[in-house]
Amino acid sequence: MKSLAVLPAALAVVLLSGCGADPAPAAAPSPSPSADQVLAGTPCGEVAGLQGAKNKVVARGKTDCAEATRVLTDYFAKLTPAEAASPQGPGPVVIGAWTCGSGPNDPVTSCSTEDERQIEATRG
Repeated sequence: MKSLAVLPAALAVVLLSGCGADPAPAAAPSPSPSADQVLAGTPCGEVAGLQGAKNKVVARGKTDCAEATRVLTDYFAKLTPAEAASPQGPGPVVIGAWTCGSGPNDPVTSCSTEDERQIEATRG
């Protein structure tokens, strides 16, 4: 009979033995850009604009810096003096899949595609 009295204690030890174990740590979630980071974009350096003015380039979304700087370099090279002096602002000028332009006296040139890629150049 003595063995039956030990059975509840042994069962309790078996059941509780897993309670104190630390669970395996969960994998850390991969960092995804916040809405603020997406809106801020990726700085891509500078390109020369009209009359050699420096323009800070920013790529947004799925556009990389190489494409952003190429498009804006091509835009400023293609922009005519008449387009630059237009009272409605320079553009729109088409560079491949991109359409670029800005408002009158606006220091920011914006370019976008139909699939919602965006780049900007801000005169510095």
